[in-house]
Amino acid sequence: MDSSLVTKSSIAVAIPCHNEASTIGKVVRDFRKALPDCKVYVFDNASTDNSSALAISEGASVFRVAALGKGHALHSIFDELEEDIIVLVDGDDTYLADEVPALMKPVLDGEADMVVGERLAAASDENMQRMNQLGNRLIVGYINRLFGTRYRDVLSGYRVFNRRFVESVPVLTTGFEVETEITLQALAEGLRVVEVPIHYRRRPGDSRSKLRPFADGYRIVLTAAILLRDHRPLRLFGSVAIAFWIMALVAGIFRLRSFFGQGSLPDSILGGIVLLSVPTGLIALGIGLSLNAINTRFQEIKNFLRRSR
Repeated sequence: MDSSLVTKSSIAVAIPCHNEASTIGKVVRDFRKALPDCKVYVFDNASTDNSSALAISEGASVFRVAALGKGHALHSIFDELEEDIIVLVDGDDTYLADEVPALMKPVLDGEADMVVGERLAAASDENMQRMNQLGNRLIVGYINRLFGTRYRDVLSGYRVFNRRFVESVPVLTTGFEVETEITLQALAEGLRVVEVPIHYRRRPGDSRSKLRPFADGYRIVLTAAILLRDHRPLRLFGSVAIAFWIMALVAGIFRLRSFFGQGSLPDSILGGIVLLSVPTGLIALGIGLSLNAINTRFQEIKNFLRRSR
């Protein structure tokens, strides 16, 4: 990484933190050592322990975020920090500060607007619980199927953003689904996202995860579906339309078999399915086309405003 680029760019390390007294001091210390010329900020997300005091004692500046939820913390990070480059890292000491230069390089070189530290390639039962590995891979596969992408890790808490990313991407969600949201919002905004493989280590024994696998997994899946509706409505409603038309086709085939005396279902049921499915598919397609046209107009306006700035 070109040291002159680091010198020219102001860089901040932002650490969202909720009750991480056992690890926050070490995380601040490690990143101050890895990036001695950068400012380290801890965003204390409604902690009830002495995380803030420990962070301050290690030289970090602390912002207090009253509303509990990682999305609230990230919203505050985007609002408060004015540096050119922001390094986002969790306060649980699962990410290695020594790997931050590799994550910063694509952003500093102008090759990416956001870099995501990709954990799953190096994940094992020793550093990540098997259920978390499975959940992460299922969610990544689900999102890639929905959006036609090839992401490898959308839930990583180790990222680097440039100023363009911070000013372009809204933060609307409040919990752990925020990582999925900003990744997909970047896709919608046409921003460049690069994934860099990193190492990941298990939490220390006296540190407790705040992730609720099933509840947070559900919120992540729901967030992806909502963003698909918002940014790819034709893909979503077009798929719904096709599903209804396939249902009508299958019912029509059974109805035809029944006409020749080979059917086993009542004609009234089959005819009702056809009569219901065909117009419902047309309505879904119409909704998708209408929302897609509205999105296109909004995107044109946003591009015009961005150029005018």
